[in-house]
Amino acid sequence: MTPLRDIPGYLKVFRIYIGRRMYLIFLLNLASALSEGIGIVMLLPLLETMGPGGEADSGAARVVGDVLAAMGLGGSMIGILGLIGVAFLVKGVIGFGTRAYTGYLQAQLMRELKARMFDAYSRMDYLYYAHRDTGHFINIINTQINNFYGSFVEFIGLFSSAITTLTYFGFALFVAWRFGLMALIIGIVMLLLFQRLNIRVRELSRRAARENGQLAKLLIQSLQAFKYLTATDRIGRLRSGAMASIRRLTGYQVRQSVASAFTAAIVEPFSVFFIILILIVQVVVLHQPLAPMMVSILLFHRGIGAVLTIQNRWQATLNMIGSVEMVRDEFITQRENREPDGDKDLPPLSNGIVFQGVDFAYGRDLGNVLSDISLDIRARTTVALVGESGAGKSTIVDLLSLLLRPGQGKVLIDGVPGDQVRLASWRRQIGYVSQETVIFDDTLANNICLWEGDMDADPELHERIRDAARRAHIAHFIEALPSGYNTFVGDRGIRLSGGQRQRLFIARELFKQPNLLILDEATSALDTESERYIQQSIDALKGRMTVVIIAHRLSTIRNVDYVYVLDHGRLVEEGPYRQLRDLEASRFGKMVAMQAL
Repeated sequence: MTPLRDIPGYLKVFRIYIGRRMYLIFLLNLASALSEGIGIVMLLPLLETMGPGGEADSGAARVVGDVLAAMGLGGSMIGILGLIGVAFLVKGVIGFGTRAYTGYLQAQLMRELKARMFDAYSRMDYLYYAHRDTGHFINIINTQINNFYGSFVEFIGLFSSAITTLTYFGFALFVAWRFGLMALIIGIVMLLLFQRLNIRVRELSRRAARENGQLAKLLIQSLQAFKYLTATDRIGRLRSGAMASIRRLTGYQVRQSVASAFTAAIVEPFSVFFIILILIVQVVVLHQPLAPMMVSILLFHRGIGAVLTIQNRWQATLNMIGSVEMVRDEFITQRENREPDGDKDLPPLSNGIVFQGVDFAYGRDLGNVLSDISLDIRARTTVALVGESGAGKSTIVDLLSLLLRPGQGKVLIDGVPGDQVRLASWRRQIGYVSQETVIFDDTLANNICLWEGDMDADPELHERIRDAARRAHIAHFIEALPSGYNTFVGDRGIRLSGGQRQRLFIARELFKQPNLLILDEATSALDTESERYIQQSIDALKGRMTVVIIAHRLSTIRNVDYVYVLDHGRLVEEGPYRQLRDLEASRFGKMVAMQAL
């Protein structure tokens, strides 16, 4: 399909986010063009009466003269000039309104796109997220949406130029129809000649949009792994990939710029050439009077300029059309991969969580990560999941939080199947300390309470934050800092040690006071003394909330109520800690013995 045939499709895409308000811009542009055209046509009777005969000879001039006479301005040069001035004043006022309203719609488009995309990302299915890279999402919401906005600006300009062109050519046909017809045909031929160039520009835009995503991925990976890559002198390996991507983007940009420069450079030569050609035909060949030609020449010059502006605007639109298509496709993909939600609100956990014959695989072509898992986590008990790396422990946790859904079997929460649960009502009850510490670039206080309020202005909140910090054994460190809880921790907590980040993470989840607390290797980065204090805080929760612990250091699960042992995605043993430890030839007993507990 050629680019010109795609215009209705792109118009539909923009209308989705702006609505029919965008059509008002087109009406305002039509009114502006009509005002200018009327002002120019008003020159016709003046030019003809200044000719040798002193009278208006052409039909167009007589029609304009009759209109002016009906307005009481017949033969009045001052009146006609005043009317021309009014016409251009009206054009200026309408032009101001058009540009102001266009700017308003552009701002609304940017807000709508970014808000909708952020909302879509906050609702996407976790399994889909796990199969994409962070660079893809950053590229879409920052670079590609900004280009989408830029494309809309040019697209509006394209339609405005088209309306202006048709208006000018309409007046040219009225003044001298042969002249106007030739000009119209020339304009259409010019647009058709640019089709091959437009197809090339659109393809360059699509390649640039994809390459921006690749570059974003490389940059994010380089920054996230900066410490490791710098310490091991391996940052050069990612730098070479980033430099290659930048070179490709530069090449696309240069070719797009050359195409734009070519179109802009030929505007005036084309216009003058065709004016000379049409004047020769009109005056020398057809022996038409020159006076109406002067008005037509002015209209033609404006019209051809508008035609080439159409090409310039369309080319500028195509320069960013890859972004429009990528954003459009991303919204479609997000709708298809939106996390399914149920309609049953869950009250606070009272009975427990049951897995019934659960199987799970991360892809159809991949083997099962979990096979026939059945377990029962009673409310207000502490349960441990143990096993070698890759046994499926973290996958069970993701099923507990309903981030993942079983391929076979059921997950029941207080007897309600997971696919019927309203997700927010369940996840509000969960505290989750994952293997990867999640720290925000903000103050220590806000990292604990997640912006629940201002601890300095709220004594109750202040005490809750301090209590959570004490229970996570980090209060002494925080309160020794010059700025205390108002200390900023840096991107992902870079100003903190690994153990401090982990304790801060634990403090946040203790502050939440959840009904279900999930601890996935929660003390792996702590020293022995800190781990002992954290363990005492966890033990103090027994009977008050449900706790699920994943641990390789079995010293952290001595006091749990029940242990599930997994191996290669299967549940191989279960029972109380001491019973499994003392059971002859038990797998768990061997694990305990290896750690000399």
